[in-house]
Amino acid sequence: MIDPFTAFAAIKTAVAAGQEIVNVTKQIGEFFDGVDELRNKHEKKKNSPFAGGDENAMETFVALQRAKDAEEELRELIIHLRGYSAWGELQEIRARIRRERKEKEAAESLRKQELFETIIIYSGVGIGLLVLVGISVVVILGKQGRL
Repeated sequence: MIDPFTAFAAIKTAVAAGQEIVNVTKQIGEFFDGVDELRNKHEKKKNSPFAGGDENAMETFVALQRAKDAEEELRELIIHLRGYSAWGELQEIRARIRRERKEKEAAESLRKQELFETIIIYSGVGIGLLVLVGISVVVILGKQGRL
């Protein structure tokens, strides 16, 4: 993950140098990804019973507040350069990407769970067959008097 503040600095530098906002879409995407990751990290630390105390939660809280401030500054920049509708469109795209990412993660999780279940089933069948073969060998050898 790229630091959202680094991505935001790159956006501001590019715009200040006269580049169009459409030329920094990669940095905008990285910025939003970083902010979302900070949000998730803060929620995990805040809700974790194993968190290392208030210091970790405070650290992620401060980083999240800085990210919110940067996001507000980006919003003002985009509205100033492209109008309010551009910010709305950007938020719609961001929501769609987040939704698609969650759907993809859920599908991947389901695929892994199904794979795990398949492995367990085939392993169980294999062990069962080995036990049956072993018992059969013991019974056959027992009948032949070789045991």
